[in-house]
Amino acid sequence: MDEQYDGLRELYQEVIFDHNRNPRNFHAMADASHRADGHNPLCGDQLTVYARLRDGVIDEVSFVGHGCAISTASASLMTEAVRGRRIDEAEALFRDVHAMLTEAHPDCDLGKLEVLSGVREFPARVKCATLAWHTLHNAITLARDTARTE
Repeated sequence: MDEQYDGLRELYQEVIFDHNRNPRNFHAMADASHRADGHNPLCGDQLTVYARLRDGVIDEVSFVGHGCAISTASASLMTEAVRGRRIDEAEALFRDVHAMLTEAHPDCDLGKLEVLSGVREFPARVKCATLAWHTLHNAITLARDTARTE
């Protein structure tokens, strides 16, 4: 069982490294209908999330900024996970990811987002993993303040 756990952990780490080295949807979006800034002062992560919504659906989503590997990988994974989803589905996904990172695994399949589950072992890094999600929430709800994870 330990070998299987170690293998899964190694796979998860490789996915996080890949999304950090080659973040998906990493660009400013000139025609975004929604945008918000996020900042994690503990780690220095800063990002801007852009979204284009059409009829209550996240048609396109991207981000720019800088941060630690967990923050960048989480933002990259988030953009892949929420594109094409209705706003309420994206918000539910955020709640499930947050629960996975802070409590216990939710009773749903989070797909590729499961790679972030190991962050729960490092409570200080949970803020890094959730920054992009809080920022997306601010963008789609048109909140004017900077999303912070402090």
